[in-house]
Amino acid sequence: MKHTTVLISGASIAGPALAFWLARYGCDVTVVERAPALRPGGQAVDFKGATHRTVLERMGLLDDVLARQTGGHDQTIVDANGKALAVIPGEFTGGEIEITRGDLSALLYDKTAARCEYVFGDSVTSLTEVGEKVHVTFASGAPRTFDIVVGADGIHSNVRRLAFGPEADYVKFLGHYYALVGLPDDGDAVMYNEPGRMVAFGGPKSPAFLVFRSPELRYDRYDPEAAKAIIRTAYRGGKWRIPELLDGLDGADDVYLDSISRSEVPAYAKGRVVLLGDAAYGNTLGGFGTGLAVVGAYVLAGELKAAGGDHRAAFAAYEAAFRGYAKVSKQGSAGPFLAPGSRSRIALRNWMFRSSWLLGLMLKMTDKFATGIDLKRY
Repeated sequence: MKHTTVLISGASIAGPALAFWLARYGCDVTVVERAPALRPGGQAVDFKGATHRTVLERMGLLDDVLARQTGGHDQTIVDANGKALAVIPGEFTGGEIEITRGDLSALLYDKTAARCEYVFGDSVTSLTEVGEKVHVTFASGAPRTFDIVVGADGIHSNVRRLAFGPEADYVKFLGHYYALVGLPDDGDAVMYNEPGRMVAFGGPKSPAFLVFRSPELRYDRYDPEAAKAIIRTAYRGGKWRIPELLDGLDGADDVYLDSISRSEVPAYAKGRVVLLGDAAYGNTLGGFGTGLAVVGAYVLAGELKAAGGDHRAAFAAYEAAFRGYAKVSKQGSAGPFLAPGSRSRIALRNWMFRSSWLLGLMLKMTDKFATGIDLKRY
């Protein structure tokens, strides 16, 4: 593995987690990120169970993550008058350990920046295998060659598009959108539903969180004004604090909108290019994306080490070891659960949280999914 050159596209969670292990194993790692800098803030993400905890321990990150955890909080479901209808317990919403995505991203960057090259404000524009290398061109930087290229650049992966084909061939839209709106609220975490739409406020460092049912939309994902226009249309006429949300959109310091979709690739690798995280097996918003990214990075890097850098053997072993674990991303979308399509379905969802037996069953299923892989010692 020594001096194997690896390009990782994406500097959120999966990319830096992989960079951590590959640098430890002697690779020369470059991480390229389209954004001009690390993205701060964002929604809370979580880790569940012994498998996730073990990987964090082996990275030497567990204490740092625990020191920055938000302390999973209960969330109260309310009606239009603010009356409590049910409580979603913190262990369900936040797993065992909860941390904001921005804080986790910063921790991973701090652990890798001294040993890896980070290039912000740039992106890959072409990938061409030439002999035992991949020739890569960039939007801004000069062309370079690498032994391996990794797409850790999310559900709308640029690397997957360039190496595998159009996004429409590998991403399935699941009927809902979600949005994060930078309107921090230091109050208690509360959530409100109307048929086909949900809005939540409150919780540590949390932006407003929205989920709504919609046909598939065409818009510029990098244009916050386009996102605001879609949110205004989706939430027009809403009750409770929805008018407050819509009034605050213009002054919101950060607005992010994306579909709830699922990556469906027949194989994680093609030639010397391999996919990791949401690019390969996300993003249904079901609470497993971060765990899959961090565990997947551990397995992919470990198999490359075990194979002595032989990418064919390593990618095949990564797929064999991980695809069964990643099937949790195919269990369904969080959209209908968070934003049920009728008042009767909203009432049924709320009743589930008032049933200790059903809640216990859901938590047991979550634990089973999170620990469903045997971690090798690489």
